[in-house]
Order: sequence, then C-alpha cells, then structure tokens
Amino acid sequence: MPEGKSLIAIPAWNEQDSIGAVIAKVRESRPDVDILVVDDGSTDQTAPHARALGVVVVSLPFNVGVGGAMRAAFLYAQRKQYSALVQVDADGQHDPADVDRLLSGLESADIVVGTRFHPDSMYFVGGPRKWAMVLLSKSLSRMNRSTITDPTSGFRSAGPRAIELFASDYPAEYLGDTVGSLSIGINNGLVISETPVTMYYRAIGRPSKNALWSALYLGRASLALIATVLKRKNRTRGDKD
Repeated sequence: MPEGKSLIAIPAWNEQDSIGAVIAKVRESRPDVDILVVDDGSTDQTAPHARALGVVVVSLPFNVGVGGAMRAAFLYAQRKQYSALVQVDADGQHDPADVDRLLSGLESADIVVGTRFHPDSMYFVGGPRKWAMVLLSKSLSRMNRSTITDPTSGFRSAGPRAIELFASDYPAEYLGDTVGSLSIGINNGLVISETPVTMYYRAIGRPSKNALWSALYLGRASLALIATVLKRKNRTRGDKD
C-alpha cells in the first residue's frame, strides 16, 4: 500500500436510501481512511444524509455521470495530496471488506481493478453484457499485455501516478470511468492488475441504466474503447507535430 493518506471516493446519484449504510460499512472495514461523497446532482436527500454522518461532500450542480463525478474525486485527491484512492459505489453492491486487497495491490501496481469473475464468485452476467465484457476484456488485455478480466468493474483503486494522471485526464463519457480510464492508464504506461472482489446485487433503488441501455451495451462499450484509443493516438500525433 502506498505510504500516506488513503481516500474512499463514493460517487452518488439519488442514493439517499443506501448512502448511510455504505458509509457505515466503509468505516467499519477501514476506520483509518477518509471518505468523500461526490453528490452527482442528486434531487433527493443524498447529500444532506452524507453530511450528517460527518463525511466530506462535494455537490455537483447537475448530473454528469460516474465519469464526471470521479473526475472531481481525483482532482480532490490530488489537491489534498492523497496517495491512494478507492472508488466504492453508493448503491451497496461493493463490499468494503475488499478495500484492503485493493489498497494492498497498489504496492506493485498503479491501478487495481476488483474483478467479479473468479472461482469463488456468484456473480453472473449474460446476454449482450457478457458479450461486451468478453470483447472488452480481450481488447484491453492485449493492450495491457496482461489479463484484465473485468474491464467494466467500478470497484478499483488508484495509486499516486494514477491520481496525478486522472486529475487532469479522466473521461466523463459513457463507460469512460471504467473502460476509458483503463485505456488512458495503459497508454500512459501505468501498471494495471486485478484482485478478486465480491459484488452484491442492488437491494435498494434502481439502476441508472434501463433495459434499453443494456440492449445497446455491446455497441456502445466497443465504441467507447475505440474512441478513447483514437483520441489518445491523435493527441500523441499532435504533440509530435
């Protein structure tokens, strides 16, 4: 684990019913870390509930998506000189007990992705989402020259080099916070590894994407990766000109 302060960043959009339990579980698992809730333009009581529990809350004026919320979190982490950041979802699907592994993995990597696909996992994905994950896994693993089995997992950690990079260059578009950020990290020479984690199914609230989004997942995920790669290549060419 990197020396220095660690930050748990929780992007939250209309999660008033779950945010309190998530904060409590994080504190139970890692009472030594700081907690930041990025209120992503919520229209409910997410931000007041989080503030009442004594955590730092950054409120965005309108909903920008997980990528935009995490961009704010990385900028906060850089300015406050944190040496490690762990993203934990506000819906209760991530198990804070896995934070230890995500932080420990930063001893030899810049980004540690929590993979839901391992022998002890009960997590299941089918249909277009499964096809997308297989395609993205193969593409990013080839770029990384090391296996990335779960490229769309949002349960992950970032060390000092990743925080510095993502504070100024973090994609806010759809899937940018997962697929796009990994592509950016790879293209900037960051070391990416994985560790097994537990993923629960959402018990409270509703997912931010409906059935139509799930049906379009494969095409949009592939386009997100291609767009990020092309953007990085064009920027590199521009720097050489």
